[in-house]
Amino acid sequence: MERIRSRDWYTTADGADRGYIRSHLLKELWFHTGTACNLSCDFCLEGSGPGDQRLELLKLADVSPYIDQALELGVQQFSFTGGEPFLAKDLIRILQLASEHAPCLVLTNGTDALQKRLHLLVPLLQSRYPVSFRISIDSPIETEHDAGRGEGMFDLALKGMKALNDMGFQVSVARHMAEGEDSAEVERQYRDLLVSRGIPAETKFVAFPDFLPPGSHGHGPDITTNCMTQYHTEESRNSFMCAFSKMVVKQNGRMRIYACTLVDDDPEYDMGDNLRQALEQQVSMKHHRCFSCFKYGASCSET
Repeated sequence: MERIRSRDWYTTADGADRGYIRSHLLKELWFHTGTACNLSCDFCLEGSGPGDQRLELLKLADVSPYIDQALELGVQQFSFTGGEPFLAKDLIRILQLASEHAPCLVLTNGTDALQKRLHLLVPLLQSRYPVSFRISIDSPIETEHDAGRGEGMFDLALKGMKALNDMGFQVSVARHMAEGEDSAEVERQYRDLLVSRGIPAETKFVAFPDFLPPGSHGHGPDITTNCMTQYHTEESRNSFMCAFSKMVVKQNGRMRIYACTLVDDDPEYDMGDNLRQALEQQVSMKHHRCFSCFKYGASCSET
């Protein structure tokens, strides 16, 4: 049964019916490994940093039941985000389990936490399904990246990316997207950078707008049901991440399911602790980050 939510969940500030998404399958299940991170970036959408416990570090016992539930629902991929996933001591064991059932994607900053555990990743190359990695490189310009993440982090991230690529893992890049940018030119700069570091030019990029830190009110107009039908089709609505994925987190000692990877700072997007029941609930477009998905088609997924 769907939980009782506030008026804002269903209605915009001016009284119009709020836009929403209906989940139609579970294609991808995300696990938030915890908001602890070895870096502290002021722009982080999770507010992550050293020792942060807003969302707690996951253990294998936390994850295993949800892998089973997801497989019953036909999941096609498991993905892992943070914080910095490599701070979760059980991450390798979790990946060993998950990659026996579906492809896995790990989002990482590519720096010390990853590099200290590279040798432990070797067995994953023999997993039934591939494990791939997405490295955060905010800008192709070193000073711009390091301004947000700390001096030397640009080189360290590229070193981690090169090491993963040389080991035989598929790697991609998460980058920042600026309003009105020339995306083709920006990605050309990235490709030139990657090639100069011995990383394939055909590396995939996933670009993200500024999602703002947790608890921000954000910007952009309210999204009504009329917006969702006037500017989107059934096909495009089904491509919203919340239509085909969910995210599992550990919060206050309990495992919870959130509508997507971008809304875990709002408890109204808590869909309970059962994946099948979570898929039965409509997802309101009330979060300020929903407008980025509405406008750009932003998705954390690579599926």
